Amino acid sequence: MTAPGQLNRRVVLEAASESDDGQGGVTRLYDVVTVLWAKVTPLSARSESEAHRLGAALRATITIRKRNDVSTRHRFIDGIRTYRVLAVRESADRRFLDIDAEQRED
Repeated sequence: MTAPGQLNRRVVLEAASESDDGQGGVTRLYDVVTVLWAKVTPLSARSESEAHRLGAALRATITIRKRNDVSTRHRFIDGIRTYRVLAVRESADRRFLDIDAEQRED
């Protein structure tokens, strides 16, 4: 169970917005939704080799007070780290959201 005092990090919640790029594709930009208090718990890290590029992925759980507008189309900014939302679920007491997130470094 999460206590409100454990939400000790300020994170920025951003939502994706897409616009036509004029070439048949889209340009994705992110707009700030709000700044929240959160608890960021690192889970695991792994290195990857993809198309001759070395990289790493850091998985974390981000816990915030319950909101109805967070989905996999959002991302969180925690200082210099950018986390992509992988999954969102309510905590057992339904007061918080536990968010599975991933930060990639290429």
